[in-house]
Amino acid sequence: MPGPPQIPSEWWGETPCQTPINPVRSWVCYYSGIWPTVPGLAEEPPPIRPPECPFAPADEPPMAVQRPEQQRIVITGVGLTAPNGDSLAQFRESLLSGRSGVVDYEIRYFGKTLAGICHFDEVKYQRRKEIRRGTRAGSIGIYCTREAIADSGLDWDNVDRSTVGVYVGTTEHGNVETENEIYQIKAYDYDCSYWSHHHNPRTVANSPAGEIALNAGVTGPHYTIGAACAAGNAGLIQGVQMLRLGECDLALVGGVSESIHTFGIFAGFSSQGALARHDDPAKASRPFDRDRNGIVVAEGGCMFVLERLTDARARGARLYGEIVGYAMNTDATDFVLPNADRQAECIRLALKRAEITADQIDIVNTHATATVSGDIEECKALRQVWPGGGRTRFNNTKSFIGHAMGAAGALELAGNLPAFDDGVCHPTINLDSLDPECELPGLVANQPQQAGQVEYLLNNSFGMLGINSVVIVRRI
Repeated sequence: MPGPPQIPSEWWGETPCQTPINPVRSWVCYYSGIWPTVPGLAEEPPPIRPPECPFAPADEPPMAVQRPEQQRIVITGVGLTAPNGDSLAQFRESLLSGRSGVVDYEIRYFGKTLAGICHFDEVKYQRRKEIRRGTRAGSIGIYCTREAIADSGLDWDNVDRSTVGVYVGTTEHGNVETENEIYQIKAYDYDCSYWSHHHNPRTVANSPAGEIALNAGVTGPHYTIGAACAAGNAGLIQGVQMLRLGECDLALVGGVSESIHTFGIFAGFSSQGALARHDDPAKASRPFDRDRNGIVVAEGGCMFVLERLTDARARGARLYGEIVGYAMNTDATDFVLPNADRQAECIRLALKRAEITADQIDIVNTHATATVSGDIEECKALRQVWPGGGRTRFNNTKSFIGHAMGAAGALELAGNLPAFDDGVCHPTINLDSLDPECELPGLVANQPQQAGQVEYLLNNSFGMLGINSVVIVRRI
């Protein structure tokens, strides 16, 4: 295979880049994977400066903002269900008023525990027969997707659905359905002839995304992204990349979780000593608090409509924000224990791609799940990136709803998006006695804070096997 062509230095504009970079790589990254035009093959690209170049004039906007509009990706629709709200308006109101969605819960074999349970209208977009045939994750995804489409103002009946992509993040899939089948055939002395013929399509890894595509009539690409608890962010990142590559013209992205319906996840966290307990369910999820004792498992989902800025502006769409930076990396150190250094590297990479500095971030939504080591490690990472605190505020959404696993990143980003309009940072609740090892300048505790004009949000989502993800959204 021939090596990459050399890009003439004059294509970078008037300011030279003196750092040792591969100019072809910079060009390709700038246009999200499209192979650069070279002399003699087609028309040459416009003069641009590589994104890594630190010598750009200070008065110029970040390169993410200088991208051609067809390479700038914006959020134009939001649909969600959370334990404390079935729309963005309800969810935001709960986050600002301090209303938890955690309640008492009981599940077979494991018994009594706590969970975040959703209460969306299951039959709003599905018939009961379809609900029985599919999965809980699929129903959550369908509800969220159809709500996002309605919110976007798209004329869905006239959208070319062969140009639509569906990219859904999940922590795991198939456990609920398999446990259900085993429980059912128990009544027949485990005779597998009673095993449902719907089991295979319910448990294939692409099931949630496929159920969404089937319900919405999408004939473009669909797949599910397994990324543990980083999956909500991963769904967004995939959508951005596919739009920039021209693989789709509209992306339906986000994350879903049906985790509370498998006893195995409760038993697993309990055996790790990582399952929350509290006499008052609303106070059980308490990230950063000295008395935290583990995770509250939650179900939920959030889906976004993503479009190129050119397309969104052409139809006069509402713009929730622009995704200007993202990153994913791996700890490569442990199955479950996080690595602060790798998390900090992931945050810095997202900031670099957004071409902004850490002190330009107005609000950081932390991943913290209320495990002892997880919260401490993330705070170490955050103090590496924001050593002096500065103007940046830090909050946590899991304190309200528990950990929605594959949906967490998408739900938590959605809950902070209204800050672009109202200038308010929602708090971390249940923070009664701050763990000294979790001290963060700018940590918003128990009551909302006015944040002024919010320009940038940063969303952390980390997961087992050391997967880390960060998404940065800019007001537009």
